[in-house]
Amino acid sequence: MRNNTIRLVGITAAALLAATACGGREDSAGTTAQGDCGGQQTTGITDTSIKLGGIYPLSGPASAYGEIPKAVKAYFDYVNAEKGGINGRKIEYVVRDDGYQPPKSVEEARRLTEQENVFALFQTLGTATSSAVMEYANQRKIPQVFVASGATKWGADPAKYPWTIGWQPSYQAEGRVYGQYLIKEKPSAKVAVLYQNDDFGKDLRDGFAKGIEGSGVKIVAEQSYEVTDPSVDPQLRNLAGSGADVLLNITTPKFASQALAADAKNTEWNPLHIVNNVSSSMTVLKPVGFDKVQNIVSSAFLKDPSDPQWAADPEMKLYEEKLKKYAPGLDTKTAFYSLGWASASGIEQAIARMKCPTREGLMEAARSLTDVRSELLLPGITMSTTPQDGYPIETLQLVRFQGERWTLFGEAIDTRKESR
Repeated sequence: MRNNTIRLVGITAAALLAATACGGREDSAGTTAQGDCGGQQTTGITDTSIKLGGIYPLSGPASAYGEIPKAVKAYFDYVNAEKGGINGRKIEYVVRDDGYQPPKSVEEARRLTEQENVFALFQTLGTATSSAVMEYANQRKIPQVFVASGATKWGADPAKYPWTIGWQPSYQAEGRVYGQYLIKEKPSAKVAVLYQNDDFGKDLRDGFAKGIEGSGVKIVAEQSYEVTDPSVDPQLRNLAGSGADVLLNITTPKFASQALAADAKNTEWNPLHIVNNVSSSMTVLKPVGFDKVQNIVSSAFLKDPSDPQWAADPEMKLYEEKLKKYAPGLDTKTAFYSLGWASASGIEQAIARMKCPTREGLMEAARSLTDVRSELLLPGITMSTTPQDGYPIETLQLVRFQGERWTLFGEAIDTRKESR
């Protein structure tokens, strides 16, 4: 269990953080910071600037995620222009395309750190791709901060990977939430699972399986797919013959749209359709047709920009105003943009809390957040970390699609409490 791992590595992780605090070690280039931070890595940061690098699939099978960095850049442009940067430092943001291919991800990480000389890698997107980068970043002692993936591994072993930390709720936590929901609402559910055959898909599937242990909810069929597959239609046909009354859809956006469309076309099979959070955006649902995705279930941790209940919300109003100003032409109602905005706000909070303006100082700050707000998080959801707990956000809210938007239902679930 994740919490057992956290307890085992706690002492070691705390020692590592102490080593990286102010007055720590020299970097490989022998660069030194000023004052009490001597001997720490200052590549990519000066008194007036910070250089961050992001790696996203701007092309390839997961290119829908390529919209996220547009909003990240807009947020940084807003911070630079209207706040004077973060603690007086303007942010330079460099984005690279890895096509959702792990070898390319490492190549771009090298380019960003060895040629562009970025201070930190902020948001490498994807589980397999970010896993490849994690090995490189930790060998080189380069911050890989707020990874855009919910893989459990980002926080499971801070002693081994002290330079990597996630941001969004873990996939295992998300899977447990769906399991708890079915135990309560459909205690005899028969579940068919469609999942991407990689760490992302397996992580969420395993979390769900653990969440239903000892209950009457059963997995009766599973089908996996590869990101290089042209379609998941064959898998959906196989699952439709399983007799399941629930379909758990663990896919990335392209395949989520295909699965939702295939489910809608099959009038002889009408399961409760649960789609994972990463594929719950309007860019996934709208091409299928809102009338064909009514009452599907998912989870959320961010305010939905398309939901009128947030129209007067100060954070939402700021997001819409500034996104229009600094990224004209982007649809403020698109969830990928609000996600990028929220995550950029998150790294702003971590950078602002650095005691030392160094790479070590950033990791210390990222691992010592206490109930910190990031823009657009749902009410009651904050970022919290410790040296032993590398999961900044672990609270989720169930949502159901009704009409033309997601609606919240039930209570927000703190999966830290649920997993104890």
